[in-house]
Amino acid sequence: MRFAVLAIAALVSAAPLAPLAPPAMAQRAPDTFAPLARQLLPAVVNISTSQAVQARPGRPDAPDVPQAPPGSPFEEFFRDFFNRGRPGQEGQQQPGQPQRPQRRGQSLGSGFIIDAAQGIVVTNNHVIDGADEINVILQDNTSIRAELLGTDPRTDIAVLRIRTDKPLTAVPFGNSDEAQVGDWVIAIGNPFGLGGSVTAGIVSARGRDIRQGAYDDFIQTDAAINRGNSGGPLFDMQGRVIGINTAIYSPSGGSIGIGFAIPSNLAQRIVAQLRDGGRVRRGWLGVNIQQVTDEIAEALRLPGGARGALVARAQEGGPAATGGIRNGDIILRFNGVDVRDMRTLPRIVADNMVGAEVPVVVWRDGKEETVTVTLGELPAEPQQAGAAPTPAPQQGPVEVAGLGMRVAPITDELRQRFNLRAEQRGVVIVEVAPNSPAAERELRPGDVIVEVQQQRVNTPREVQDRIAALRQQNRGVALLAVEGSGGQRFVPLRLRGERGAPG
Repeated sequence: MRFAVLAIAALVSAAPLAPLAPPAMAQRAPDTFAPLARQLLPAVVNISTSQAVQARPGRPDAPDVPQAPPGSPFEEFFRDFFNRGRPGQEGQQQPGQPQRPQRRGQSLGSGFIIDAAQGIVVTNNHVIDGADEINVILQDNTSIRAELLGTDPRTDIAVLRIRTDKPLTAVPFGNSDEAQVGDWVIAIGNPFGLGGSVTAGIVSARGRDIRQGAYDDFIQTDAAINRGNSGGPLFDMQGRVIGINTAIYSPSGGSIGIGFAIPSNLAQRIVAQLRDGGRVRRGWLGVNIQQVTDEIAEALRLPGGARGALVARAQEGGPAATGGIRNGDIILRFNGVDVRDMRTLPRIVADNMVGAEVPVVVWRDGKEETVTVTLGELPAEPQQAGAAPTPAPQQGPVEVAGLGMRVAPITDELRQRFNLRAEQRGVVIVEVAPNSPAAERELRPGDVIVEVQQQRVNTPREVQDRIAALRQQNRGVALLAVEGSGGQRFVPLRLRGERGAPG
């Protein structure tokens, strides 16, 4: 460490650093958010829902109360607030009262008005999910029964309608693509049922994937967001909605400055469909995909490194298979849009209309090819691809040199031992050596190899021959298509010499 410090000092002495260029002019922090808050608050509403829920044993009327440190002022506040209007102090059942099998559960959230004339309100699906009754509460505490126009659980968006003679205030959607990390933002909502509350912060990050679904593309903000803020708007400094506050990261359940909002450019498309038709129709390609790694790119000789989405399986009878997309293809561009990785493909496909004919550029057999696919409609439940049964010739287990595994044809005994499907075809792994390439890639006995380097295999001999051919070509990686308990995936294995196979 001392040497490194001295070397740096000598370098600075020998060659003085050039003066830094002046930073770009930063936007000055506003002196106050008050004028903007006054303008926006009337368009933000509270959402109150109720539903019949099963009572918990011994506490039929007890709600779920947010946890607060024992003895803190908030402990009594939360207890009193969430037990308001319920029989018995702290929601406890009184002696002699019969236990009631159900109670009316209540939920509180936020929303915002986007069309004053029609009374259209946007919120989160999880705010109103399962509700028997939905009420929208305006800034002046007027409560209005709401009509549910439609929900989209995949993006957690719901659209409501209210009818009232009162004048309403609406807010416009903005362009979330223009929001930059470091921009000022304002969040308005109904935290813990307290009513219209304003918090401010900045855009902390873009494009966050928080493992909530295939369409994760959240804006992260440090504006304080708590329970009850769900469904409320995230505004830019022009008063445009650039996000719908949806989730927080919090070990304690309170704000720690990591909140997530659905981008307005995604929300607008969903809201328009829910408002007009009550449901969302998404384009569907019909593929199971996985990430392209550097080793997979090397195995398939894809120039430019890891990119695109690897087709683990084109579902039988689906749009992709019908249009000519095959297992092992790497989708590089979809309808003119580059596919950076597997996470971006579902969003790109969903943005296209059902029935549209779109060009898809794939990497296949060492070159780019273009196929045309007619998109279907994304089904409510994921579709599983099937495989036609193919009888495998009988042959005993054999070693695959250098990969650290033994493979065997699928027999009735192995089918029963590993719980394989009756129509399963391929070659089953029966042994994996510790510290081998197969073990490093988490291959396990019972996994079935169906392809080697995008060529079907039905016998252990075919596996050996494919691996031997790759070695003769001086290829460093073998790409296996493997079916296991989690479905089909592609596994790149580094090729070693003859050592490392099970003895």
